[in-house]
Formats: sequence, C-alpha cells, structure tokens
Amino acid sequence: MARSRQPDPKHDELERRGTLHPHPEHVADLLFQGDAFFDARDAVQVKYEMLRRVQVDGRPVARAAADFGFSRPSFYKAQAAFGQAGLPGLLPARPGPRRAHKLSARVMDFVEQELVAEPRLGARELARRVREQFDVVVHPRSIERALARRQKKTR
Repeated sequence: MARSRQPDPKHDELERRGTLHPHPEHVADLLFQGDAFFDARDAVQVKYEMLRRVQVDGRPVARAAADFGFSRPSFYKAQAAFGQAGLPGLLPARPGPRRAHKLSARVMDFVEQELVAEPRLGARELARRVREQFDVVVHPRSIERALARRQKKTR
C-alpha cells in the first residue's frame, strides 16, 4: 500500500511554478542544513546561493556546483542567465514555442489575401485553406490571434 504524503503548500507551489529543485537531497551546503529560511527544494534560491558562493566567497565552480546539487554546465547556464537578467533570469523559461511558428509571414500574407477576396471567411475555413495550401495544421484560434496581432501592429 502506497503512503500518501502530507500536504505541503510550498512544495506544491514550487512544483506548479517549475522552480522545484530536481534533487534537493543533493544540496550539501551548510546553509541548507536545518535552517528554515534556506530551502533546498527552492531551485531559484539554491542557484542564487551557488552563484554567490563562487562570486563572493571564491569557492571553485566545480565544488559549488556539487555542493548545491547541480552540474558545472548548469552553474554556467545560471551564471549567464543571472548576468543577463538578474534574479528573474534564474526562473525557468516557459516551455513551448516562443511565437506562432506555424503562422509565418508567408502564411499570414496568404490568410490576409484570402480575407480580402472573401471578407466573411471564418477562422475554421482559413485553417482548412492553410492546411490545403501549405500542408500546415493550425488551430483556428491561432489564426484569430495572429490576425489580431497584425491588426494591432498596423494601428
């Protein structure tokens, strides 16, 4: 029979936000041993302290990374992100595409041409025509959003 864990709101929130340290049990730095303020489950806090150990305390990168449960490449990635964006740089990036990659300028030009020829076309029909013309499957709502963005830019 599986044991159910006690509800832990902080754990759940860290997990929801994507900031739960994947291996808190590997954090060996003394700050995170028994102090309620320093939480080894909080990846942002752990990364910040790892960077501080190197930058301020002069700890070697390999040792700091190991003490905080990260690899050396993870240290350098965190260092670059922190250098570029500060503390928000240590937050995980949003997963998924960064833009409407299926709706390229060429596809959107086609969509707009179709709308000029037939202004009453709906997004569902436009999606069907895009699939037919470019062999690209796109959701009708994505077309609506892309058209709204284009309209907003032309204002």
